[in-house]
Amino acid sequence: MADVARVDLSLNDCRAVAGYAALCAHSVLPVFEQLHPNDQRLHDAIEAAQLFAGGAKRTKLLRDRAWSALRAAREAADHGEIAASEAARAAVAAAGAAYLHPLATATQVKHILGSAAHAVRAIELTRPSNAGLHLTMLIGLATLQVAEILRRYPAAPLKGGRVGELVREIDAALR
Repeated sequence: MADVARVDLSLNDCRAVAGYAALCAHSVLPVFEQLHPNDQRLHDAIEAAQLFAGGAKRTKLLRDRAWSALRAAREAADHGEIAASEAARAAVAAAGAAYLHPLATATQVKHILGSAAHAVRAIELTRPSNAGLHLTMLIGLATLQVAEILRRYPAAPLKGGRVGELVREIDAALR
């Protein structure tokens, strides 16, 4: 990784990305909670991202809550609850957004837009006719700062299945 160029990235930039990711994940929290009303793992991960975005320190709590939400995603997928799993992955991405790296690699774009892409995928699976509107709404939630941060990185990579396609679509819309 010594050869990889670096981008200018401040802690406030990471806070802006985490705030955006938390909004995206929160938009599909009901997809998960409909099946798991007493499971707080996604809520906790989103809350941790929101706290960080609001000025809290980047601590182990973010990682712990991201891992917890990832377990929820895997459990949902194991039970065939793919939309709920995608909603959980949006929460994972929100908590993980605090750890965006200043490496000029295309894979970092998913750290910026992963929550949005997983959120749209969750809607595609539950209410396909609303997916386009949801995508437009999440693109509209991105602040100018988030779009400017995104432009510091190369375009999203050409991989990742349907979620990868959504990352690229959101990426193109925000650049």
